[in-house]
Amino acid sequence: MHRSSSSSTSGVVVAPAARGPDTCQMLTRAQLGQDPPQRTVLGLLTENGQYRRTCGQGLMATKCFPGSENVVPPAGKKLPPECGDQEQGKQGLDIYMEESEQGQGDGCPQKEGMAFEDVYEVDTSTLKSDLHFLLDFSTVSPMLVDSSLHFQSEDAADLGTDVINVTEYAEEIHQYLREAEIRHRPKAHYMRKQPDITEGMRTILVDWLVEVGEEYKLRAETLYLAVNFLDRFLSCMSVLRGKLQLVGTAAILLASKYEEIYPPEVDEFVYITDDTYTKRQLLRMEHLLLKVLAFDLTVPTTNQFLLQYMRRQGVCIRTENLAKYVAELSLLEADPFLKYLPSLIAAAAYCLANYTVNRHFWPETLAAFTGYSLNEIVPCLSELHKACLDIPHRPQQAIREKYKASKYLHVSLMEPPAVLPLQ
Repeated sequence: MHRSSSSSTSGVVVAPAARGPDTCQMLTRAQLGQDPPQRTVLGLLTENGQYRRTCGQGLMATKCFPGSENVVPPAGKKLPPECGDQEQGKQGLDIYMEESEQGQGDGCPQKEGMAFEDVYEVDTSTLKSDLHFLLDFSTVSPMLVDSSLHFQSEDAADLGTDVINVTEYAEEIHQYLREAEIRHRPKAHYMRKQPDITEGMRTILVDWLVEVGEEYKLRAETLYLAVNFLDRFLSCMSVLRGKLQLVGTAAILLASKYEEIYPPEVDEFVYITDDTYTKRQLLRMEHLLLKVLAFDLTVPTTNQFLLQYMRRQGVCIRTENLAKYVAELSLLEADPFLKYLPSLIAAAAYCLANYTVNRHFWPETLAAFTGYSLNEIVPCLSELHKACLDIPHRPQQAIREKYKASKYLHVSLMEPPAVLPLQ
C-alpha cells in the first residue's frame, strides 16, 4: 500500500549524496526537480476477532506460558490505572517464553533468568529527538539516494558471488546447509499460541516486507532472512497486533545489516512505518530480536538452496525467474509451508517451474545430489501449485507485481498448468 507523506511547511530536506560517510547535502524540492516520492506504508492490521481490551493487554502486558518467567514491566513500574482502548502504535508486547519441544529445533534460547524488562519499554511521555523533529518537516524520504551509483542487478551479484557452488566443496556445503536448516527452523504451528495476531496479519506483513524490499532494492536473500527472523521470533514470543509491524520492521532492518552492502538507515525504516514507531522503539525491538534469536543470524534459506539447485542443474532464464517467483510465494503463508524444510520448498519450486516451462519435473542429477525423490517433493509441490493458482485472486499482490517486471521476463503473468500429472 502506498501513501504520500504528509504536507510540510518547509521545502528543505536533508539527503545524503550517496550512502556512506559522505557529507549530507541540503536540497530543495525545486532543486530535486521531482515530486516527493511515495513511501511504502503498512495499513492497520485489524483482521482479528480475538482482540481483547483488558488491563492485562494495555501498555505493557505479560502472558506467561510454561517456561522461563518474564516480568514486564520491571518491579517498581506500574501499569496505568485506565483500562480503556490503547492506541495502535502505543501498545506493548505480550511476552512469553516457551519450553523447547523435544526433537524440534525452533531456535529459541533456553537460558534461565533471561530478563526482557530492560530490553523493551514504551515510553509514551518521551518527546521525539531533535532528528525526529526535523524529519517531521520533511516532505520526502530522509534518504534520497541516486541508486545508479551503487546498486547493481541482483542477477549479476548472484553470478559474481556464487560461493555456495564451488565444485570441490558443493556437496559438503549442501550437507552442512541441510543440517543447519533443521536447527534454525521456526515452529510450524506457532500461530495457534498467538493470542492477538492471526495468520492473515502475518500475510499482510510479509506482503509489505516485499514492497519494502523492492522500494529499497534489497536482495532476495534479505527478504528470506527477514521472514525467518520474524517466524523464529513469533515461535517464542507472543506479540500484540499493535507491535507486529514493529517486529517485522526490526527483522528486515537486521536482515539488511547482515546481507546488504548499503543497508538503509534506521531513520529510513522509521519513515516507512509512517512514524508509527520511534527510532528508540525500533532499536529496542532490534535488541530484543537479537536476544531471542541468540544472535544466531546465519541461517539457510529457500533462496540459498534454490540457487544451488539451479547452478547444479542448469536451467533457462525463464525457468530460473519462475522458480524464484514460486519460492517467494511460499513466504506468504506460514501454514502450510513452515512444516516443510527450506531445501524441500526449493526443490518443489524448481519442479513446478521446470514443469511449467519444460514439461519435466525433477532431474536425476538433483535427486542424487539432494537425496529427495519426486515422491517426497509431491506434497509440498501440490501446495505450491495451489498457491500459484490462488495468488491472482488474493489481495496481497506485492510478489506478483514484483515479478511482472521485464527483468524477470514477466513470469508472474504465466499461467501455471491447471493440473499436475503427479499420479
